[in-house]
Amino acid sequence: MDNTTLLTITKAEYLDGYRIKAWFNTGETKIIDFTSIVNSGKGLCKKLANIDYFKSFKLDPFTIDWNDEIGFAPEYLYELPDAQ
Repeated sequence: MDNTTLLTITKAEYLDGYRIKAWFNTGETKIIDFTSIVNSGKGLCKKLANIDYFKSFKLDPFTIDWNDEIGFAPEYLYELPDAQ
């Protein structure tokens, strides 16, 4: 991906626990494990501990989003280690 292309998540699918499979506009897929973020218990991330809330994510034009309250930059999610 060149520096002029905006990184986005084009598709996301809940797997299990706090793991989501994400498809990026680069053609790459990653399994993102949010367990450490959820366990941090900081700020709005505390809401993600409720598994039903966690599963209720949607895609906005750029990234995974929970109820227009919680979202993570796609660049941040892209840089997380693949949890496969």
